[in-house]
Amino acid sequence: MLDLDDEIYDYPFRVTDLKQWVYCRRLLYFLVCLPDVRPRTYLMEVGKEVGKEEETREVRRSLRLYGLIEGRREFNITLRSARWGLRGAVDLVIWVDQPAPGEIIPVDFKFSHRSGEHFKLQLMAYGLLLEELSGRVARRGFLYEIPLRRAVEVPFTAGLRKKLNETLEAMKAMLESEQMPEPTSQRIKCVGCEFRRFCNDVI
Repeated sequence: MLDLDDEIYDYPFRVTDLKQWVYCRRLLYFLVCLPDVRPRTYLMEVGKEVGKEEETREVRRSLRLYGLIEGRREFNITLRSARWGLRGAVDLVIWVDQPAPGEIIPVDFKFSHRSGEHFKLQLMAYGLLLEELSGRVARRGFLYEIPLRRAVEVPFTAGLRKKLNETLEAMKAMLESEQMPEPTSQRIKCVGCEFRRFCNDVI
């Protein structure tokens, strides 16, 4: 049985931490260096419930939404990688066996109207973890925008893979130094931030 402390040591970052880092680096600092201070918010709870409802709808949907004729769906796959220091659970994985050598496609449900770059980075991370798990190459993934009932294809380009590697290296450096990063330059983000009271130097 994996001990929680061992899990955090071997897999210090959640895949969802990537979008926090891109949004504001201080968010991740507070989450990993001061893990007991994060409050639960209304939006967190809503997103969780909406995701569960979407899984029920997904079972009834055709794979044509993703441009596929055949494939096997698997929900909520837990992923871990000591190599990348990541852990997480992807909402949906589509396994495509034909044509050989097959394809593995992560799908992330988002309660959002816009597929931002931070979401694409997170999806790429799921692809990377699935590659390690399956031995197959993940060439693409999909962000499913729940409010719009729309699937947005995200190609896993060399540029996106490089961006992910660079981001993970920067996150690891922050964790090792335990130095609080500079705040976001977009101060409008600070207005509704759950960690606002910890950033007295910018408010």
